[in-house]
Amino acid sequence: MSDYKYFNLREKPELNEAAANWFHEKWGVPTEAYMECIDAYIEGTTEYGWYICLDGKKIVGGLGVIDNDFHDRKDLAPNVCAVYTEEGYRCQGISGNLLNMVVEDMKSKGISPIYLVTDHVGFYERYGWEFFCMAQGDGEPEPTRLYIHR
Repeated sequence: MSDYKYFNLREKPELNEAAANWFHEKWGVPTEAYMECIDAYIEGTTEYGWYICLDGKKIVGGLGVIDNDFHDRKDLAPNVCAVYTEEGYRCQGISGNLLNMVVEDMKSKGISPIYLVTDHVGFYERYGWEFFCMAQGDGEPEPTRLYIHR
């Protein structure tokens, strides 16, 4: 079994830039947008957190929480976003651990339910997420699946 470590970025604020760059590389959203959200979380102006998995000093998985993940259902907030695990680290439970971590952290702050959008079917259900409705992604030709965790 691996010796991966899981953190929220309040616990490791010195990784804010590395995390913002890592998320940018995975999703193409500007690094500055990630920095703004991550810094707001670290500074305590929001409880919408950012979570990472480290293998040594290397970020191998991560996700965040934001108001809206670029879809038309602005009433369904907050949203888990930017869920990613490095290819060589997949199928080891990293994303599942991060998802469970974010659900528990949000619930401990009285934030529930939470939502996420995805094209995946069958993955999120394993971690207690339920299909809720279809949502139209900003600039996307087809609607996407929106899930809820209560």
